[in-house]
Amino acid sequence: MVGKVYLVGAGPGDPDLITVKGLRCLQQADVILYDRLVNPELLENAKEGAQLVYCGKLPHYHTMKQETINHFLVKYAKKGYQVVRLKGGDPFVFGRGGEEAEECGRHNVPFEIVPGITAGIAAAAYAGIPVTHRSLSKSFAFITGHQAGDVEAEHQWSHLANGVDTICVYMGVSHLSTITKHLILNGKSPQTPIALIHWGTLSDQRTVIGTLENIDDVVKKEQITNPSMIVIGEVVRLHERLNWFQEEIVPNIPVANR
Repeated sequence: MVGKVYLVGAGPGDPDLITVKGLRCLQQADVILYDRLVNPELLENAKEGAQLVYCGKLPHYHTMKQETINHFLVKYAKKGYQVVRLKGGDPFVFGRGGEEAEECGRHNVPFEIVPGITAGIAAAAYAGIPVTHRSLSKSFAFITGHQAGDVEAEHQWSHLANGVDTICVYMGVSHLSTITKHLILNGKSPQTPIALIHWGTLSDQRTVIGTLENIDDVVKKEQITNPSMIVIGEVVRLHERLNWFQEEIVPNIPVANR
């Protein structure tokens, strides 16, 4: 008898932000394969005897390769287990959930997608930055920082710089200077506000603010590292007024442009 795989979004970090359905899946699972950025508190909801499998990945180092993860999902389900693949954020937002679902489909393993709150929205919200705003942003885009080094994606920078109001960048800290350079070269104002939100939604969240032309210096000074969400656009100016979660502000936007 074949079990079932649930691709569950764990949310952006705060364990309270997992969905009710995601929590229910977690409580009923026989096997849980979880990622590095999943809050360990969530694993306390696993039932007694559930098998926990760490699949964590660090930049430039994979504890478990994606092909191995795919194999385990199918293997455990074929044994009749209820399997949860617990992923930070949302499974289908830069989480490789699509690949895992395809693998299940190829092996006739039933699967279900349980969406989660993605960091591009949640980290920004916890920093008082709405990704859309009636007068400041009518469109937003999610991109990955790895795109900065992708030759095939070069043509997209012009669209991002000129056709999108708010840009949310995942996994982009190590590519920050390249990202800002591409946007400026393709027409984005050097004075465009940008925020980096480190450990978004957690108690040690830190937010730093700058502009495309000076954010590199700000990040180096404040020693901001991964994991951090990058938000670019005029909505970043709202951080100072809507910053409900923390009091820390690094004011690097010129007053004349506010």
